[in-house]
Amino acid sequence: MTPSIPASSHMIMVAVCGGHMQGLPLNAELVALGAIFVCEAKTAAIYRLFKLPQFEPPRPGLVRVNQPPGQAIAVEIWQLPLEAYGTLVARVPPPLCFGTLTLSNGSQVQGFLCESYAAEHGMDISAFGGWRAYLQSVQSS
Repeated sequence: MTPSIPASSHMIMVAVCGGHMQGLPLNAELVALGAIFVCEAKTAAIYRLFKLPQFEPPRPGLVRVNQPPGQAIAVEIWQLPLEAYGTLVARVPPPLCFGTLTLSNGSQVQGFLCESYAAEHGMDISAFGGWRAYLQSVQSS
């Protein structure tokens, strides 16, 4: 299931692709801001996912690419109260940032992205299709 529009004018749909996903270390920050889980989704196949070296807990960076190959990446969609959106964005450390993500159904939501320069130092994990799949592969190794 993929959302098409926010349920109310007081909420904004936000896509998360890493540590803020359910069961991961930063999810409590999202929940504390009043976020409500909506669904799992995938991005359009125009992104690459990188494990960024400088974060603890570990985090990925989602980068939109202009040239193939892109990959559909697993994300979670959350509804966030509009007044909490600024708080979330202000907490995001560089090279992570917020912007508009395109989902596999063509709809757009706000979400975590990464400045492209950071990909030069990150490990491309796009083939896993998402952060959770990458973490599971590391745990089973």
